[in-house]
Amino acid sequence: QVQLVESGGGLVQAGGSLRLSCAASGRTFSSYHMGWFCQAPGKEREFVATISSSSGSTYYADSVKGRFTISRDNAKNTVYLQMNSLKPEDTAVYYCAATKSYGGSGRNYINYDYWGQGTQVTVSS
Repeated sequence: QVQLVESGGGLVQAGGSLRLSCAASGRTFSSYHMGWFCQAPGKEREFVATISSSSGSTYYADSVKGRFTISRDNAKNTVYLQMNSLKPEDTAVYYCAATKSYGGSGRNYINYDYWGQGTQVTVSS
């Protein structure tokens, strides 16, 4: 079992940056694919980015490509989401998630087994 705790959210002006962190418990963090999702009020949870366990391959939603970067530090059991050039439409609760298997798609939230509590990101115009 994996427990995930996000941090780093907050209020930022449009064009600014934030770095989200997700600390994981357990000794097998490196064996999990990790993902970031977001959910705005009244909307479904949306894929943001994912990083694979072995190769560290990364995939992004089109809306964040070139602005966000996902990375992981297996020695620290932590995954990061560097968010640059933030836009008001990025405002949402951001969740960290973990899975042993993508089950066909790392972009689908139903394929993730463990979730953090979420951290609020608010971008003002």
